[in-house]
Amino acid sequence: MSARSRLIALAATAALIAPLTMSAGPAGAADDPPPGFEATVRVVDEDTRASMIGVSWKPGCPVPIDDLRIIEMNHWGFDGLIHDGGQLMVHRLVADAVVQAFGELFAARFPIRRMELIEAYGGSDDASMDADNTSAFNCRPITGTTDRFSIHSYGQAIDLNPVENPYVRGTTVLPPAGADYLDRQDVRPGMIVKNDVVEKAFSDAKFFWGGDFNSLKDYQHFETKKLRLPS
Repeated sequence: MSARSRLIALAATAALIAPLTMSAGPAGAADDPPPGFEATVRVVDEDTRASMIGVSWKPGCPVPIDDLRIIEMNHWGFDGLIHDGGQLMVHRLVADAVVQAFGELFAARFPIRRMELIEAYGGSDDASMDADNTSAFNCRPITGTTDRFSIHSYGQAIDLNPVENPYVRGTTVLPPAGADYLDRQDVRPGMIVKNDVVEKAFSDAKFFWGGDFNSLKDYQHFETKKLRLPS
């Protein structure tokens, strides 16, 4: 074989090997596309229904359990990994909008600490916030009152990363660990600020943000504009 023929043969061999070498590497390498967002919406199963009664739902609550839906979805965590099995309970008429918003958060790799139904915390909003749990439905009074239903009671509000995004009214900070995040100019992972990907995603889904409240700031909170939806 001539020198010229040997060069042509070597070049052809290199061309065949190169694509295989470029695609090789450990799973989850930076060049690999991230796994997709996955979400399912389902009716409340009997076991969950039984766990709700007397805990997050009681007779007299403004929506029946039949009007609620469980969204199960994956999400990015603060560890930079995707976590499966996150659950939120919302009103059936806002379920698709909530999926839309969380899909945008997933695409932006916005981290969420945990996402469990409020029954995991005995229906306690304080315990859920202390655990930095993202939650939605809970039939309870508005914070600081005893006689008015929170919009969470309608399944039309979501509290997202409560520690990084506390409720602030005067000197009251809930959860207490949220005091480390009162400086909203010092933006750290999991925080929500005006016009960021989170606020925009929920605005597009027709939710408005508690960070825009005047008398207090509820940075974790998003709710729909209508307090009541028809059954």
